[in-house]
This record gives sequence, C-alpha cells and structure tokens, in this order.
Amino acid sequence: MWTFLVSLAVVLIYVAAALSALRAAQTARTPQGAVGWGVFLFTTPWIAVPLYLFLGHHRFKGYRITRNESARVAAGIRRLAADAAPDPETLTANHLPFERIANLPVTRGNGADLLIDGEATFDAIFEAVDAARDYILIQFYIVRDDALGLELRDRLIAARERGVRVCFMTDRVGSYALPARYYDDLRAAGVEVVDPADQRGPRHRFQLNYRNHRKTVIVDGLVGFIGGHNVGVEYLGQDETFGPWRDTHLRLRGPMVQQLQLIFVEDWHWARDEEALLDDLAWQPRLDEEDMNGLIVATGPGDMTETGSMLFFAAISAARERIWIASPYFVPDLDVMSALRHAALRGVDVRVLVPDTIDHRLPWLAAFAYFDELRAAGGKVFRYTDGFMHSKAFVVDDTLAAVGTTNLDNRSFRLNFEAMALFFDPRAAGAVAGMLELDFARAFELRRQLSSQPATIRYGAPLARLFAPIL
Repeated sequence: MWTFLVSLAVVLIYVAAALSALRAAQTARTPQGAVGWGVFLFTTPWIAVPLYLFLGHHRFKGYRITRNESARVAAGIRRLAADAAPDPETLTANHLPFERIANLPVTRGNGADLLIDGEATFDAIFEAVDAARDYILIQFYIVRDDALGLELRDRLIAARERGVRVCFMTDRVGSYALPARYYDDLRAAGVEVVDPADQRGPRHRFQLNYRNHRKTVIVDGLVGFIGGHNVGVEYLGQDETFGPWRDTHLRLRGPMVQQLQLIFVEDWHWARDEEALLDDLAWQPRLDEEDMNGLIVATGPGDMTETGSMLFFAAISAARERIWIASPYFVPDLDVMSALRHAALRGVDVRVLVPDTIDHRLPWLAAFAYFDELRAAGGKVFRYTDGFMHSKAFVVDDTLAAVGTTNLDNRSFRLNFEAMALFFDPRAAGAVAGMLELDFARAFELRRQLSSQPATIRYGAPLARLFAPIL
C-alpha cells in the first residue's frame, strides 16, 4: 500500500510539472524564461511545482477593471477628456504611449505640491482629512498600529463623527501585522472598511504574491495624495535602524484627482464587489490655476500588457538630454535595462539613485548585478547615504516628471498594483529635478565594479539576481 501511494505521488507531481511547464511555455515573457521553468520543473518537481504555483503566474485574471465595465465611468472619462483636454502646443512630450498605458487621457488644469518628507506629507494629509466635508477615500500598502497609525485612526473617526463618509482600505500582505482591533475601532465609528480577513481577492492559494502597493488619499474630490509614504513612524524618521527617511509624496488638485479617485474605486470594487461608491463621489473636476498637464498611470497584474515596465520604457525612450530615476530598489527587467543602456549610449545623462542603507537584503544585493552593465554604457549610479531613500520619482529632460509608488523592479512592474502621477510640464520637471539634485548631493557615485566589491556582494549579487522575477 505504501509503495502504491509513493508511486501515485510521483506520477501526480510529474503530471503537475508537465502541466506547469506547458503553462510556462504559453505565458512566459521570454523563451529563456519558459526553458528555465521547464528544466526546473522536470529536474526538481517537488520544489519547482509549489514555487511555480506561487511565482509563475503573470496575470491576475480575476481582477475586474471597473473603468472598463461601467458605462457610467466610461462616459465620465469621455466628458473629462473633452472638458479638460490640454492645448496640444502645451504638451512637452509625446503623451500617446502614456495615455494608452493608463487607458486615461492627459488633462489640463492640474496643480501639485511636492511633499519631500514624512512630516510634510502627513501634516498635509491630516490637514485635508480634518477639513473634509463629504468623504475621505484612503488606501495605504502598510498601516502600522503605532503612534502615526493611531493618529490616522483617530482623525478618521473624528471625521466620521462630523458626518463625513470614510472608506478605508489597506493591503493584506503589507499590513499583515495590523491588529483586528484597529479595523474594529474604525467600523464601530461607522467607517467603511475593507478588512483583509474577508475581502475578495488573493487571500489563499498562491496569489499572495500579488499586492496592492498604492498609497492614495482623496478628500471631497478636490485634493488627492499619492507617493511613497506608508503609515508608520519609520516614515517620519523615527526608526533608529534607518535614521532619516527620505521619501516623496504629492498633493494633487484638478482633474488628476478624479483619475486617482477612479483608481481607488476600481480597487474598492474589486475588494468588496461594490459599485455603489461610483454614484456617491464628486466627478466634476475643479480646474486649478497652476494649469499643468498631467495624468495618473495605474498599472498592475490585472492589465492585459506589461504596463509597469512599459511606463518606464516609454519615459526612458523619450529622453533626449537626461533621465534621472530615484528608486529604493533597482532590479529592472531586460527591456527597461536595455532602454537605460541605449539612452546612455545616445549621450543621455542617465542617473539612478538608490539607497546605500539596506531595507530588504535580497533586492539590495541583486542590484549590484546590474550596476556594471549600466555604468559600462555610460550611466551613473548614486547611492544615497543620509538615511534610507524610499522615493519613487523620475524626470525626463525639462518635459516630463513623475512621482508615485512604482519601484524600478520586477515586482512593481508585474506583480504589484501601482500608480504614478505624470506631469507634462517644465515646472514639474524643474521641481523634481531640483529635488533630485539635492538628493544626489547626499549620495556618492558608485565607481567600484562588482569584481572589486566585498565577497558577500561579489558572490551574492549574481545569486540574488536569480530571484529577479519576484524582487
């Protein structure tokens, strides 16, 4: 009997390996990826099959794209495009690839303020929350049960007590340590909560690899926030391990707030299978006197194409003089790496700013396997030393700037739900460039090749790179 069960298990695992290999051949982005999975699956199926179930998926097919399903939203987008269409002469870069990636139009009449550290960010968010009259939509990847998290909770409850509708959402993986009492306190006050314990979406099986990494706050449809900060005291620089925390958020006004609101509704619709929120929000934008052209680009594994990677590819391809990128992680895919190298070979000033401080060791280590390739083509790598650098931003020439949640890595490109605010405006490009110049001044340029690094990096980086598809 025991022999029969062992034989049956062997047959089943090889059947599973064969089916997984067939699936990999159908879905892998490159032939090399398909071959790699095939060899791995048939040589060590006991290990490879579970890993493939966790890591091998390329699309989150169950995700429902609200803006594609709702005729009301589609009609609203068309009205938005007509009412806030930019003057073509004011567009400083080719907007078409970004519009097609986002499935949203570039609009005029936007305003934005850079919020360069945690104190500025949460002061602005709390000011907006305290001034809310109708509704607050709030979503963070990480919410902690610490002093900052409790202050956020108390301000949301106070807003609800004033009669403001509050919708709160966080990510199951990012906020795994947030206790149930935090949600209970919000619910008891009348806050509408997406509880990770009972939401729709990737809760079991192997889909926990997909994460909603967006950080969004919208108040009354008039002001919105997007950027790299999560809710925890470390983002205020109060963690002794990381020291000062260097991050960037944006405060938005104008039609981009409605676009950001639409992305929130899309996530809310998926998490709660609820469309009623659409009818209760303000969809008529108020044009801002700053009058910048901008667009929210939301990307994720629910899209039909590799939108995260394509966003960076489009930006890098548009560069003629410079492309400066700040990202806490540098584990690009082949397409983005080739675009960066090609830009450097064209004479573009290619700079990548990463932290010298270690946050997550594996992606920190893997990045060293890419630096030599970029530097050999003429690109530059700067390592930030004044605390931990967590910003996600880039600037192209004097024409295009972006701030948001997307890291320069495969996880952000293909596994996470992300969002970036793009501006086609020299004022925005100048502001982001000025911010990055100050960051470069707090960094050193990496000049040592991998072969000259300490042994832990020299031998660890190529091994860490093997995990690039999930980093």
